[in-house]
Amino acid sequence: MKSLVRIANASGYWGDDPEALLRQVSGGPLDYVTMDYLAEITMVILQRQRARDAKAGFAYDFVEHLKLALPVIAERGVTVIVNAGGINPHGCAAAVEALCRDAGVSLPIGVVAGDDLVASLDQLEAAGACFDHMDGERRYEEIRGRVVAANAYLSARPVAEALRGGARIVVTGRTTDAALILAPLVHEFGWPWDDWDRLAAGIAAGHILECGAQATGGNFTDWQRIPSMLDVGYPIAEVQPDGDFVVTKHPNTGGLVSVRTVTEQLLYEIGDPRAYQTPDVTLDITSLTLLQDGPDRVRVSGARGVPAPP
Repeated sequence: MKSLVRIANASGYWGDDPEALLRQVSGGPLDYVTMDYLAEITMVILQRQRARDAKAGFAYDFVEHLKLALPVIAERGVTVIVNAGGINPHGCAAAVEALCRDAGVSLPIGVVAGDDLVASLDQLEAAGACFDHMDGERRYEEIRGRVVAANAYLSARPVAEALRGGARIVVTGRTTDAALILAPLVHEFGWPWDDWDRLAAGIAAGHILECGAQATGGNFTDWQRIPSMLDVGYPIAEVQPDGDFVVTKHPNTGGLVSVRTVTEQLLYEIGDPRAYQTPDVTLDITSLTLLQDGPDRVRVSGARGVPAPP
């Protein structure tokens, strides 16, 4: 078992910096790079694209991003995990396979699918599933028959299974964003799926990394205090087997990693901070302790978790 796993992020949304992946894998030692391309509206866009072209439905930008960085990835043994598969992960994997073949690179590719439920809504409803708005604002019957996209948020488990099978590039559909970061930690450290505190630590690291440069100054209220955002460094988590981790970025890059930048990202897009729910674990964000551990280094510890909701 490794004593430290370095996981980076190189994309927080479809349309993010096309050279971030190359900069991350070239800038220093890494074990994994994750990339998030999907928002809820993105799933609608991808469904409409596939309706026009059966081969479409994935974030095609990823293939171009990967093309720039592929030689370095192969040389340095970095594993790439992305949700660029959208609603056509097999199509995305086929495009990646063709890219690798043209480049003379052989990397095992794993595919995680099964999240696309749009064709199964009637069957699921008949089986008792309720699709009413979870806050009670709208009933499903108001939109029945007009739904464009419907996806389940898959957990880290199938991603970890792909890694266990030897995949060096994992292409997924709609997982939770943080699952892309939790999966390699479970794989590398052998964390049990009922070790709630360590799983919660992995989700905390994932939630900080998932939105790219938001954690390194892009989501910072006092952004005027950042010396420069030029060539902004994307975040990296250096994770220990006990779940404690340091958030950092490569040296000589723009942006800032401070307790405040990391805290603001932790508070981004959450409901109850004592119960941040995922399919893997429920994280109590208020349990975390953040300490400045040097320039552009923030140590995060104390994660506490309980089982995921039923």
